[in-house]
Amino acid sequence: MSKYHKAAWNDEARQAAREEIMKNKPWLKSTGAKTAAGKAKSKMNALKISPEFHSLIKEMNSLMRQQKEIFNAISNTTSVTIE
Repeated sequence: MSKYHKAAWNDEARQAAREEIMKNKPWLKSTGAKTAAGKAKSKMNALKISPEFHSLIKEMNSLMRQQKEIFNAISNTTSVTIE
């Protein structure tokens, strides 16, 4: 086995790790982000695109919503008769 690869866990090592984890219960100490900056940063953890591109998409969606509102306002004030 090369020095870069670890051996697979045996049953004793796996059980010892399980017992240590159950003793420490790290999931009870995990609290997540507390500050607004930390929450903003953690919100981007699952993002698969760059933050800059994400901002562009949000801006584009906002513009499309505005366009839809304008279109609806225009179509509600005018009536078109097609013959």
